[in-house]
Amino acid sequence: MRICVYGAGAIGGNFAARLSAAGNEVSVVVRGAHLDAIRARGLTLLSGDKRIVAPVRASDRPADLGPQDAVLVTMKSSGQAALAESVGPLLRTDTPVAFVQNGIPWWYGHGLAASRPPAPDLSRLDPGGALAKAVGFDRAVGAVVTSSNHVMEPGVVRNVSPDRNTLWVAETDDRPSPRIDALRAALVGAGIASPATRDIRYDVWHKLMANLAGSTLCLILGQPTTILKTAEINRLCRRAHAEALAVAAAHGVVLDDSPEQRYGPTRVYPDHRPSILQDYELGRPMEVESIVRAPLAFARSAGVDTPTLDAIESICVSLSASKGLYTP
Repeated sequence: MRICVYGAGAIGGNFAARLSAAGNEVSVVVRGAHLDAIRARGLTLLSGDKRIVAPVRASDRPADLGPQDAVLVTMKSSGQAALAESVGPLLRTDTPVAFVQNGIPWWYGHGLAASRPPAPDLSRLDPGGALAKAVGFDRAVGAVVTSSNHVMEPGVVRNVSPDRNTLWVAETDDRPSPRIDALRAALVGAGIASPATRDIRYDVWHKLMANLAGSTLCLILGQPTTILKTAEINRLCRRAHAEALAVAAAHGVVLDDSPEQRYGPTRVYPDHRPSILQDYELGRPMEVESIVRAPLAFARSAGVDTPTLDAIESICVSLSASKGLYTP
């Protein structure tokens, strides 16, 4: 397949290198020192004892890369406005554009089953409808990722979860489609697990639980995920998690999950700084809207009481806004 990874940083770099090594024609949209390094030396992925040097085509101008069979958008939701301005040259009429991101995606309310309550106003996830106009709901594909990576230096990505690289993909209305089958086959062929899913919103909320009830507390405390095992913070996580489960259920997504499963005594907490904390510390735009505020909009539209999450939202918004990393 001809696949473009738009925003090939940590996760995107991992996937781009694997897809290229599997024989796909891969291009990446990157910029700055990362772009210069990839052009000069290729994209290097370190995963366990494996080293992949992928000769991907790289540019900061999508117009240089041409139409694609699929696009994986691995940039954070806070930076997707830039994609709306330049993605056009990558797209054919039916090119699937998979939004690989944290939190509630901009397309969530489109293709929603009639049996579920309508989504709240999510317009802040796509200001002015720019993504809807540039990509279109018909091209948009749901995607949920589990993979831990970081950029070691320009052009070099370290995958710290060699046995845990999964990308769920699905049409936004969950219907079977040949383009999803083709994309899933390409991912699996590259060593990226891509299980079939009947409900992409279930996967969205399941991933969101860790960010909303855990990563946000790491941000507030300025600590890695190991802080979540301490008794006081663990109790807070459990309350936040129970509230988040209730919000999802009120919108027709009943998760096979519980505070005991998620934060029980047998859980192992890696020494990991969540991306929302890394963004805060490095002064990068933060995904507060998709990870924190949009889920709370779901709570309010359904009349679900969320005192713990409300407090978390207030503090996260205050912290990010005080550094100019999010505009309320």
